[in-house]
Amino acid sequence: MSRKGNCWDNAVAESFFHTLKTELIHHKNFNTKAQANQAIFEYIEVFYNRQRIHSSNNNLSPVAFEEKMLQNKQVA
Repeated sequence: MSRKGNCWDNAVAESFFHTLKTELIHHKNFNTKAQANQAIFEYIEVFYNRQRIHSSNNNLSPVAFEEKMLQNKQVA
């Protein structure tokens, strides 16, 4: 939730939901809520976090970026 009058507080969440809608929701028709829940879960856990590259993470997936950061931390 953003603070009153501060639209920037919620920018990350808004960006994620825009991406979710444009990459998944608008391209599929779901017959049941369970189908939608499963597709969204798979999109987030399988694709978005493990495969999809993110420009804010030096073009790595979140999982790969986190692993790289942990390796760098152990070396230092």
